Amino acid sequence: MSKKPRRTKSHQRPVKEGNVIHPAFDDLDWHPLDDAIDDTRDKKFVKNVRARTAGQQELMNAINHYNLTLAIGPAGTGKTYLAIAAAVERLEKGEIERIILSRPAMEAGESIGFLPGDMHEKMAPYLRPLYDALGDRLGGKRVRQLLEDGTIEIAPVGFMRGRTLNNAFVVIDEAQNCTYQQLKMLLSRLGWHSTMVITGDPGQSDLLDGMSGLADVAKRLSKVPDIGVIELQQTDIVRHPLVAQMLDVL
Repeated sequence: MSKKPRRTKSHQRPVKEGNVIHPAFDDLDWHPLDDAIDDTRDKKFVKNVRARTAGQQELMNAINHYNLTLAIGPAGTGKTYLAIAAAVERLEKGEIERIILSRPAMEAGESIGFLPGDMHEKMAPYLRPLYDALGDRLGGKRVRQLLEDGTIEIAPVGFMRGRTLNNAFVVIDEAQNCTYQQLKMLLSRLGWHSTMVITGDPGQSDLLDGMSGLADVAKRLSKVPDIGVIELQQTDIVRHPLVAQMLDVL
């Protein structure tokens, strides 16, 4: 009776934690970008982005006009995608030196401390939507290169304190999971020749009731003439039609 071949590390089964599947802890060849960015997109990445609804066009106009824009609305309205598309366009034109993407490490009560790897590997599952949008606009290989040389930086909200962001396009995603004080800190990071877009849906916060500061911040900033506050509606949802119908009753 012959012996079964020993399984190599590269073929070890992945480890599942909650709804996130990670490679085996001892697979040293794995990198978060391997799963987050699909290299096959290099040949078919999106070159031009156009608004599909009136609300999206209003958001695109605001991003082009204001240094600070808040995009408020339900899931599926293209808030994050349009913000990243604008950031990539300005980077390609040489109008900015870097893109900074930040997101709170807060997803349905889970903690990144239980995930394997260093800070970047821990954050990778939370930042998958940002990687996807970047891959669509630039292609996987280019995104990997820009991340490695620091032209594109992705960091948790907590790592933004004390910084001044000059000559940059800053996108704060999932801002409904930020407290009022966190958002105030992030807003004060805006530097010279920079643009900041804050996106989120106040109705889908994972924080305890009353802790999210997005709705309050948006209400206060809507009174400032040089800041754009765009409220997208259910009619701006560009996902499957059932998404809008479900959100109407949930």
